[in-house]
Amino acid sequence: MSLHRDRALAWLEEDPDPITAEELRTLLAACDRGDAAAQKDLDERFEGSLEFGTAGLRGILGAGPQRMNRVLVRKVASGLAAYLLAKVPDAKIRGVLIGHDARRNSRVFSEDSARVLGGAGIKVYLAHRPWPTPTTAWAVVEKRACAGVMVTASHNPPAYNGYKVYWGNGAQIIPPHDVGIAASIATIGRSDQIAMPALDELRRRGLVIDLDESLHDDYLAQVVALRASPAIDGRGLVIAYTPLHGVGALSVEGALRLAGFPQVHTEPSQREPDAEFPTVAFPNPEEKGAMDRVLALAAEQRADLVLANDPDADRLSVALPGVGPGAAYAQLTGDQVGVLLADYLLQVGPADKRMVATTIVSSQLLGFLAKQAGADYRETLTGFKWIGNAAIDYEREHHGRFVMGYEEALGYSVGPLVRDKDGVSAAVLFAELTAWNRARGKSVRDHLDDIYRKVGLFVTEQVSLTRPGSEGLTEIRAAMARFRASPPGELGGSAIEQVVDLARGEGGLPPSDVLVFKLVGGRRVIMRPSGTEPKLKSYYEVRIEVGANEPIDAARTRGLVELAKLRDAHQTLLG
Repeated sequence: MSLHRDRALAWLEEDPDPITAEELRTLLAACDRGDAAAQKDLDERFEGSLEFGTAGLRGILGAGPQRMNRVLVRKVASGLAAYLLAKVPDAKIRGVLIGHDARRNSRVFSEDSARVLGGAGIKVYLAHRPWPTPTTAWAVVEKRACAGVMVTASHNPPAYNGYKVYWGNGAQIIPPHDVGIAASIATIGRSDQIAMPALDELRRRGLVIDLDESLHDDYLAQVVALRASPAIDGRGLVIAYTPLHGVGALSVEGALRLAGFPQVHTEPSQREPDAEFPTVAFPNPEEKGAMDRVLALAAEQRADLVLANDPDADRLSVALPGVGPGAAYAQLTGDQVGVLLADYLLQVGPADKRMVATTIVSSQLLGFLAKQAGADYRETLTGFKWIGNAAIDYEREHHGRFVMGYEEALGYSVGPLVRDKDGVSAAVLFAELTAWNRARGKSVRDHLDDIYRKVGLFVTEQVSLTRPGSEGLTEIRAAMARFRASPPGELGGSAIEQVVDLARGEGGLPPSDVLVFKLVGGRRVIMRPSGTEPKLKSYYEVRIEVGANEPIDAARTRGLVELAKLRDAHQTLLG
């Protein structure tokens, strides 16, 4: 207890935030009274520090190095500044672009970062208002900055915030930069000794430049320019949309209008940014109940298409009307949206040297689709930073065209515009895809069934085992170690043909804490701890050949039975 108490007291001396300082004083007082729960809380806050994961730095707001707060953000910004000055010769001139969402402390963290970077002599482009994460990723390249920062916790609950770092190419940092920045952060001493001139002073010196709405307008214009079939008439398409209390409304509504889709109905109770996300239990369109209000709006407006962003608008969820009178709307999976976009763009675009990409935990369907279309295919580690960098590498090394990439967690990137997932451009392209299908006398469901008949029906499911706190992390690590040491020989009656351990550098990808079990018949099970949440994620997939005259629903029923066998067998072993 004494070690953590001393660290907590030292933290209090430099904490500039009265809210987190008072929170820590209250916690220390409870510890002094012998409160076991308070002691456990203190231990978790001060045991180690938050680290960069698949989406940068993310954690619960609060005092301590294992929480998101102003002390940590100032040190991270200072470490980033030192790394840029050491590695980028013209870093001061090119500068860093900083954007933020509308969460608690997002503006405060972005302004603190601007003051730290400006204090180090690095020019800063500072967003004038909350905006989507993809706008920041795009603007880094547009402004020719050497790096970028986006303050966001994406789809996490209200108690979270985060800090994403982009390199000058507009993609999230990967080795060696992530490791180098982390090492630089570790050398930073007290946060209250970092030079932090006032913003107005930095503005007078030309070191902080406030951005304005014209930059966002340029982004929307370039999003609309991504349209693959601009002649398709979208005026008759009725769309229901929600930003889930996030920052997507201005961007998505504006982009759809510019792209020729004027009939957009936004759920009014969720249109404006609200850091408390009052109408949803969890602000992630993947979560049960999160889209209830927009689905009700869709039924009221008889919408042809339902679109939803997460709070920072880098993800997109899609729902379609059910088949038959009075049928409910049904959400598509991320895999389904991804392969629909890929198939559409491969069909209507030029048959040049081109590439599509996804992650190892997404469906294998995209690989089959790419082969059938004669396109190159890349499979990356989880996290869109890997897809963004794979696209850049492909364009540089193979002089080909990046068509699109996606990950099953509702993230999509179309073309070279944004080197991160972009729920704004994905919304425009999916609306166009819907209108394109309508113009040829088909529904989006018909299009999806056509894909299944071409390359097979892939049935997938993801199951997350949530284990919060340090004890939960230990449990997750133990489960991964157990499966590594004694992998099963079969699951659900299917023999395991190969075990690929990415932590050992197998599979041709950078080392990562991922286990892949390949079973007979193209079946697959993947295990990995989440990089941003206290979860052990397991991914299950079964491929079913669709008979010549077999209804898709019949093939799906067969696939679901096989998938359940696989899932239940694995979950039983997890315990």
